[in-house]
Amino acid sequence: MKKYLISFVVTICIINISYAQFFKKDESFAHTFSIVARDAATGEMAVGVQSHWFSVGTAVPWGEAGVGVVATQAFVNKSYGANGLALMKSGKTASQALNDLLAKDEGREVRQVAMLDVNGNVESYTGKSCIDYASNITGKNFSVQSNMMLNNKVCPAMVKAFEASAGKPIAERVMAALKAAQAVGGDIRGKQSAAILVVAGKATAQPWNDKLIDLRVDDNALPLVELERLLSLYRAYEHMDKGDLATEKNNIKLAMDEYGAAMKMFPKNLEMQYWTAITLANNKKVKEATAMLQKIYLQDANWRELTKRLPKVNLLTVTKDELKALIK
Repeated sequence: MKKYLISFVVTICIINISYAQFFKKDESFAHTFSIVARDAATGEMAVGVQSHWFSVGTAVPWGEAGVGVVATQAFVNKSYGANGLALMKSGKTASQALNDLLAKDEGREVRQVAMLDVNGNVESYTGKSCIDYASNITGKNFSVQSNMMLNNKVCPAMVKAFEASAGKPIAERVMAALKAAQAVGGDIRGKQSAAILVVAGKATAQPWNDKLIDLRVDDNALPLVELERLLSLYRAYEHMDKGDLATEKNNIKLAMDEYGAAMKMFPKNLEMQYWTAITLANNKKVKEATAMLQKIYLQDANWRELTKRLPKVNLLTVTKDELKALIK
């Protein structure tokens, strides 16, 4: 018995020493489910992820416009993100980049990684020592992967949801896949954080604009519910931006249509209501603007103070009498 006990202790020590070689303090234990995907029509590439781990969006999703996207998870090695993108940028396919990195990683058996390049080539990998249920499925322009799941239904559910959402924007398709994963069981530990990252298919001379969507929920009892709300809010503010552009081009009808679409999505958002009212005032519709502003002031008087400050910087171009009406 003593002999067997010594053997057992030695084995455990060897395992611990082995794990210590590739589990570092700066690496997260992001056991999770994710998807990497590409919109063949727009070229946009995306990563979506949820996990029972704090701030999963800072570890798993990586992307660069005109290059590709990466999801690195399980016992996360973040270098797969930066180095994978660098290899794809140098001309390697997703498969070549991933295989190159795996060959150099002694901890490959506890990794789960997916890469997708700008041409739609996709590759994914699940190490033999990833915690059950762990699997990955690749398809045309996408890959889904999961580990430490409650059951083996997660990846098939993600595939079905993603393919069924064809024609929708890539972020909404990714969202559908994440929701499907959770609906069939998701992470065995529950849920805590989630993220969606979308980058452009082509890089521009303005790289600061090439990251199209970057939404993160770091700690929430229902992270996907909050992530979906943020995605809807993002879409609403897209309408606001289009309204601002239409205003600059003096297309007031289009501007009001876009502002209206935004407010319909989030009718309680005072910011959207306020700038719509200011646009009305600047286009000689002071009566309508005043009615909107009075309702806003009743909810938060600070907006009245802001209105007083706008003429100084030419964001409100009305007469003194009209300004009095707007702030009464």
